Amino acid sequence: MGVKTILFFFVLLHAYTATFNDSGCVPPSCNKNIVNLDSSLTQSHQNNSDGPGGIPGTPKNKNSNDILSISDEAVDFLKGLQVTRIMPSFYIIIILISLPLNALALVAFTCKIREKKPAVIYMSHLACVDLLFTLLLPLKIHYQLNASDWVFGEAVCRVISAAYYCYMYCSILLMMCMSVDRLLAVVFPIPSLTWRSTRKATYICVLVWLLAIAGTVPLLLVRQTVKTENVGITCHDVLRKNYTTVMYYVYLFSILSCFYFFLPLVITLVSYITIIYALSVKSDLLTTSSSSSGSRRRAVIMAVTVLTEFVLCFAPTNGIMLYHCYRLANGGHRDSSYAAYLLAVCLGSASVFLDPMLYYYGSSQCRKQIRSVFWCNKAKKRAKMLSHT
Repeated sequence: MGVKTILFFFVLLHAYTATFNDSGCVPPSCNKNIVNLDSSLTQSHQNNSDGPGGIPGTPKNKNSNDILSISDEAVDFLKGLQVTRIMPSFYIIIILISLPLNALALVAFTCKIREKKPAVIYMSHLACVDLLFTLLLPLKIHYQLNASDWVFGEAVCRVISAAYYCYMYCSILLMMCMSVDRLLAVVFPIPSLTWRSTRKATYICVLVWLLAIAGTVPLLLVRQTVKTENVGITCHDVLRKNYTTVMYYVYLFSILSCFYFFLPLVITLVSYITIIYALSVKSDLLTTSSSSSGSRRRAVIMAVTVLTEFVLCFAPTNGIMLYHCYRLANGGHRDSSYAAYLLAVCLGSASVFLDPMLYYYGSSQCRKQIRSVFWCNKAKKRAKMLSHT
């Protein structure tokens, strides 16, 4: 399935580069309440020779860059308290919590744990994804604190726009792989020893990275910065609208949501339900079921954590994208869900400090490492107290 998906994206990208210019429109940003592009384009055709003053939202001459006009409501939203204060504050909290936790987890997985089991491989890649995304958040924070005026250039804007989707889909696919690996270890403990090797887990992680990057390459090829009247230079919030690209993005984001979110969600849910059922059966058969009940408790906590990430962090973004795809496919352009989309993106970033729970409950080696650190600290404190006495 992975090879076919990559080939499909290659065909889409080839068609895209052959037929489209550097202007496009991502479905969540294509609502007419936020960007009033239809009237701007109409005025552009009717008023190109009306004198040097020009009309707001249209270029002054053929050689100048377009300055797009958006509604007063959209300007107030992009410069309002929610975007310029509340969201940046939430991102700052994410950085303060996520950066040390994921950095320590990555060091533990790569340096401290010598025996690299498949679960450790998946979790180390998940920690790397979270860490890379967290390191890009300061650019997003600066942009929103600067009243939605981007100052870092077009290339950086494309990278940070694609980074969120790459982070989201890579995290989803890695969590799916962790659930399947856990299922094989619980339900097929002996036969899965040949399947669950470190080398195969590494190959799967490489494939996950390639699939996530392939899904977000189209955002790297589309211009994301736009000069917007009364705002400045926006990044991914206001995009030029080209009707020839609408159906391309409808198909693209529909495929991404279905194969990168809903299919992994179903596989993950089935895996954890099967794991909990299998552990319950084993605990009923065993006379001493303390260890089995502990495994079942950890499996339940992992299932709840993963389900929370899917529902709270990833479902809103993908649900809104599918909604926009449906609206665009049926010729509708007027809706007011862009504020909800930005809130969904903000919530989606919260998974970077939920993942450490997966590290602890999903890897016995990680738990041993953390316990050894705590025991070491306690031993040092006791030694100091005894030396003082």
